[in-house]
Amino acid sequence: MSAALETVLARAGLKVTANEFLTLVEDAAKKLTSPQGDPAAHFTDAERAALSEAGLDLTPLSDAEVDPRARTVAEQAVLRDTALSVNQAAERIGVDTSRIRHRISERRLIGWKDRGGWRLPAWQFTDTDALPGLDVVLALMPVDQPSLVLANFMTTPQEDLELGDRPASPREWLLAGGDPQRVAELAATIGTPA
Repeated sequence: MSAALETVLARAGLKVTANEFLTLVEDAAKKLTSPQGDPAAHFTDAERAALSEAGLDLTPLSDAEVDPRARTVAEQAVLRDTALSVNQAAERIGVDTSRIRHRISERRLIGWKDRGGWRLPAWQFTDTDALPGLDVVLALMPVDQPSLVLANFMTTPQEDLELGDRPASPREWLLAGGDPQRVAELAATIGTPA
């Protein structure tokens, strides 16, 4: 499995060994999943009744079902592995590390504190700078959303953003010179009911 996993990681452009990646996955799984196998156990009787009445299925997964959390754990591991340190971000865009920290504090870049310091999601950078219009988008992006939710938004095609004849991701849209205000308006709705 290690050789196959290393091949997949290399094809995806991830610079990590199979063992390092599996450690990331294990860490993400511990953070994102509950050791409790019965979802109903997290709720009171009244809450279970209300959730069941609303149509939520609280039965545990059968052994034959794929755990839907697996994709999230893998995505979280990739997000963490591809994130830049403050030093890497500063080097990439040609500024001092203090400027990166200043941009984080002003919310002109986003990141999270991890072992060893700040980690900045790679989606917000080009090869030589921050994503064009990022400051406009981040100004309206909800601060209460997890980094993975924001990364998925920025890298998933949105029907409201078209390049040519196809939906574009907000990242693609901004790279192509699209109006950042359109992305900001979409970003402002992250986490709100449809």
